[in-house]
Amino acid sequence: MDKQLSHEERVIGAVKKALPAVVSIIVSKDFETFKNEIQKLPQGPIPLDQYMNQKEILESVPRTEDGQVKIGGGSGFFIDPSGLVMTNKHVVMDADAEYMIITASDDHFSAKVLARDPINDIAILKLEASGSTFPIIEIGDSNKIQLGQTVIAIGTALGDFQDTVSTGVVSGLSRFITAITDVEGHSARLHGLIQTDAAINPGNSGGPLVDTDGRAIGVNAAVVFGAQNIGFAIPINKARRDIEDVKKFGRIKKPFLGVRYVLVNASLQNKMNLSVNHGAMVLRENIPLCPGCEPVVPGSPAAKAGIKEGDVILTYNNIQISDKKGLEEMLDQSKIGEEIILKILRKTEELSVPIKLEERK
Repeated sequence: MDKQLSHEERVIGAVKKALPAVVSIIVSKDFETFKNEIQKLPQGPIPLDQYMNQKEILESVPRTEDGQVKIGGGSGFFIDPSGLVMTNKHVVMDADAEYMIITASDDHFSAKVLARDPINDIAILKLEASGSTFPIIEIGDSNKIQLGQTVIAIGTALGDFQDTVSTGVVSGLSRFITAITDVEGHSARLHGLIQTDAAINPGNSGGPLVDTDGRAIGVNAAVVFGAQNIGFAIPINKARRDIEDVKKFGRIKKPFLGVRYVLVNASLQNKMNLSVNHGAMVLRENIPLCPGCEPVVPGSPAAKAGIKEGDVILTYNNIQISDKKGLEEMLDQSKIGEEIILKILRKTEELSVPIKLEERK
């Protein structure tokens, strides 16, 4: 009979198994593009050159090896030998940026973003490396994880320390948080998250959370600043359909409703004089000069069904909408072409509204 591995040996074995598939992601822009964007910011109407000369500007910003301005970074991991990499959506949200992948063997490849999940904080990139094959990480089953089980977070901590490994346990399940999800500062509620005390630092975002068999059970996503040992990962099962969609269709296919909303709580109930203390109130985003930020997206399934600003969506297929069960979570579990029934409160009248979901474009 084989000697049973010690806990330490299992952790070391898991790291050795997973590490070759973990990558660093460098986000960069050329200097002129970067400078022009900074000058367009509301607080920066004065040209940068009035604060410092061109040489000082060039010396003050971090640069990549090819001279680009480094504006961000994160982690990721290979999910297909052809060079598909999974990471967080918030790591690769800038459509005007360039992305470079650095593998565990220190090879550098340009990459393009194939798909961004509009609901979950997930994105998939493809390396520009024709004919190359890459080591992949085994995908686990996040439905089987348990409180207290050992987990390992791997990634490029602080954007500088590649192949950083931290260990901890699963501290909580089915957590939900509000997080910034794009470069314009939009926030979204991420639901069903894994909470862990394994250190997840800036730069770890997008790296895998693995079990002691070296299988990815989550995608490291967020840390609570000001707290100790509280990090969150997106369960890998939420990303399975994204992986399948990208391999089959070249994009992520998600059902689309077409409303912007805030969840109703006691404060909003009092402020808006509502008769209910739950649901999703259809409201526009308070972002100046934000095209497409209408409360009901024109031409969307919600618009076609007559949903209006100020409506409160109470239930989705008879399931009550609340902090614990949000609209996005229920939408994520639906299918394109499915007809759903929303119960809405319009002023003092409750209405039942059938809506046929369409694919998000």
